[in-house]
Amino acid sequence: MMRKIFTVLATLALFVVATPAAAQDVKVIVNSANATADLPGDVVTKLFLKQTTKFPNGTAAQPVDQAKGSAVRAAFSKGILGRGVPAVESYWQQQIFSGKDVPPPTKASDDEVLAYVKANAGAIGYVSAGASTAGVKVVDVK
Repeated sequence: MMRKIFTVLATLALFVVATPAAAQDVKVIVNSANATADLPGDVVTKLFLKQTTKFPNGTAAQPVDQAKGSAVRAAFSKGILGRGVPAVESYWQQQIFSGKDVPPPTKASDDEVLAYVKANAGAIGYVSAGASTAGVKVVDVK
């Protein structure tokens, strides 16, 4: 009995420790012309869920997602948005069904997200931690 309890507690501890690490697996990026240097996590969440359409400095935001099945999207969704990809997909289905909004465009790779962010002044996206961020600005998410 004690062994089962220990196993459950150890598993829960790993989950709790692994969740913040997911946020470290991604870099949030904006166009190099954007004055934003850091953003609170809740603001990033609101931008990607389109609950707000502007950065705190007033610039219109254009979020871009990675492909639904990508590891970087799973890490971003869990680590930054605080919910798994299926929960985010469910959120967007509700938004679409109610006529409120549509999800951000998706790109198939880090390179495509980088190109989108470079080409759009208000863009905000995310790439894997090891991706090159030449030509864009990495935002510190607090």
